[in-house]
Amino acid sequence: MTKWGMVIDLDKCTGCQACTTACAMENNTLPGENWQDVLYYSEGTYPTAKLTWLPRPCMQCENPSCVAVCPTKATYKDMDAGGIVFVDWNKCIGCKYCMIACPYGVRFYADEKPVVEPDIRDVFPGEGQLHAPPYQGPESDSVRGIGIQPKGVVSKCTFCYHKVSKAPEGVADLDEDNPDTKEYTPACVRTCPPKARYFGDLDNPESEVNRLIADQRGVRLKDHTGNRPQVYYLGSGADVPAYQSPKKT
Repeated sequence: MTKWGMVIDLDKCTGCQACTTACAMENNTLPGENWQDVLYYSEGTYPTAKLTWLPRPCMQCENPSCVAVCPTKATYKDMDAGGIVFVDWNKCIGCKYCMIACPYGVRFYADEKPVVEPDIRDVFPGEGQLHAPPYQGPESDSVRGIGIQPKGVVSKCTFCYHKVSKAPEGVADLDEDNPDTKEYTPACVRTCPPKARYFGDLDNPESEVNRLIADQRGVRLKDHTGNRPQVYYLGSGADVPAYQSPKKT
């Protein structure tokens, strides 16, 4: 059975946010509602301080803590869909328990004050939807949280399941450079200028993602939580930065 996974090489990633933009356009998310984000942070102190970054999609965990806490079973892991974690918008009551349980902060509740002005919801108001932009993706599946979300629900990255699900059966990798799989590759992977992202079947020993994880010692973020992400990182700095409280002046 296919188990979709992503590999992100931090030595190649330039923090350009092309992945963030591509995800927002593909999934019609609101400004500030970044299913795929790049977090920036500083390390060290002057004169040796440096700026670095961490790209962060949903980890599609093998043992997701968000599923365990959902009181309505709206959040679920679908093994038939490659182990992707979805939110059933028909069942979600917007309680946000899943947002609290997620150790990666990759879920969004977008009914509050907008992060970015003007409020797109007022510019393009929608009936039943949070907004109705001039262009809307043709794919919609409320059971899997795909399309423009309605009000009062939580949303998240789906690994672009509406694309991935149409890939040829048994394929090991979905690659932008392969004409046979190009159209099925997740938007963030397809758009990445330095080719820092890879997407494939973690259960297929022939996949590029498995080779990279094995050869370059891929790591999973916060593995001690037991969530076991299906997203692996390569390269230096492959870890979540520890929070440091600001110094008092």
